[in-house]
Amino acid sequence: MIRAAEAMVKCLEAEGITTVYGYPGATICPFYDELYKAGSIHHVLVRHEANAGHEASGFARMTNRPAVCVTTSGPGATNILTAIATAYADSIPLVCITGQVSTDQIGCDVFQEVDITGAAEPFVKYSYLVKDASRIPRIFKEAFYIASTGRKGPVLIDVPVDVQNALIEFSYPDEIRMRTYKPAFKGNPLQIQRIREAVNKAEKPLLCVGGGVFLSGAEEKVRAFAKKASVPVVSTMMGLSIFPTDDPFYLGMIGMHGLNSANTAMNNCDTIIMVGARVGDRAVRSPTFLARNKTIIHIDIDSAEIGKNIPVDIPLVGDCTEILTELLEGEYTNDHASWLDDIREIKNKVSTNEMTEGYINPKVFIRKLSDSLPANTVCVADVGQNQIWTCNNFRFKEGSRFLTTGGMGTMGYSIPAAIGAKMADMSKEVVAVCGDGSFQMQLMELATIVQEDLPIKIIVMKNKRLGMVRELQTVNYGDRTIAVDIDNYPDLVQLANAYGIEADRVTTMAEAEEKIEKLVSSKKPYLLECNVYKLESTL
Repeated sequence: MIRAAEAMVKCLEAEGITTVYGYPGATICPFYDELYKAGSIHHVLVRHEANAGHEASGFARMTNRPAVCVTTSGPGATNILTAIATAYADSIPLVCITGQVSTDQIGCDVFQEVDITGAAEPFVKYSYLVKDASRIPRIFKEAFYIASTGRKGPVLIDVPVDVQNALIEFSYPDEIRMRTYKPAFKGNPLQIQRIREAVNKAEKPLLCVGGGVFLSGAEEKVRAFAKKASVPVVSTMMGLSIFPTDDPFYLGMIGMHGLNSANTAMNNCDTIIMVGARVGDRAVRSPTFLARNKTIIHIDIDSAEIGKNIPVDIPLVGDCTEILTELLEGEYTNDHASWLDDIREIKNKVSTNEMTEGYINPKVFIRKLSDSLPANTVCVADVGQNQIWTCNNFRFKEGSRFLTTGGMGTMGYSIPAAIGAKMADMSKEVVAVCGDGSFQMQLMELATIVQEDLPIKIIVMKNKRLGMVRELQTVNYGDRTIAVDIDNYPDLVQLANAYGIEADRVTTMAEAEEKIEKLVSSKKPYLLECNVYKLESTL
């Protein structure tokens, strides 16, 4: 017989978990006590519970396996809700463990009680309120299985403190079979043949790749398919870095903040093959209009996404890797030479951006930064203007990876996600790009960076404005700007130094290369404040 809290740790060990991100409290202390005794799992103390989820998200996205975050009950649990919702929107596999008040006190509004399973219901694939300690091994096995199969996502396990202290016989299941949960993997062979025929018939086909390609581990397969079938490629924001920026088949990001080359190709093609993309409103603003006079092919693991936002001619439910493997076995006789020539003519050229004296140009700066970084760099962008500048100007090389929050658009994501990404693969250079607004939502994680000795590089675009909102107010609301000025901003160099992090600032493009070289060559955490003109736009 062992304590259920010890069983929880053993379950994590059985799933190969070596790192968890969390913040302790009274109702999760039995679990932490057993974590201490075991000594087999490294615990990362975050400085805010939401960041436990974001750091686990960065770890999960790099390993393509579920990562674990832990909080106590009450405000600890509610603080992590935003991270859970963020992971859910982008289909990131997480197992979130929360403490709960004793079972005999549930419903009595006692200290730090909250119905977290009820609150999280819209944002999880599944949730458990554990009332029977003996079920913990099976619940954990199910949680990891659900989080990592089908359309991936977060699963919540809420464990009352008295349940954690109960004694149980421990035996971890070898496998799980759930009668009501059977995700599809292999695609329908008849639909696969229809896709092959449609690609050969098309004069102007276009491949649109999304985040589902990463989640399936299908990056190499989709690149091989584009080359074999001679189909040019665009990506959603979540699909950035699947193809290197300079790949001759690749045109860039589509959507309201995308590149002209990519959007022009979407409008002019006659066949669209969407792979692991959910047709969100920021990627396709008018799906019905786009579908006119086009053959729409949609490949996705989640049947609910197919046909939800755009009419589909050839739907195919299944895992991207499995389906692309089948598609690669076909013969493709149309080289689409004329269309490829047209595409390469419209491929976006780097524009000559105007420079503002006394400021850096963020678009040019991001290009120079990416050119200086090694090929295996992980770039993590936050939300706001900095995200768009990064998406459209960071030149992704072979082996690089882009992370951001696309579906939820959660400010304060980049630094904690960068922490998780770096811990998942210490060999990779990791750079977080954020704005001065979002930086203040996550600056406490500088302490985590130092505590874990992580040589993460941080770029802060400082325009003393909530830039994206300011831009929206300028364009859509007659320049009536309100609640976007953050002029009373701290000195970031001094702030970073207070945490023990080396920092510098760049105010002109003339000094940009020198500062970038200093950042890239540093073997320690490094923060670079970039002075941006307050009216700089994303255009």
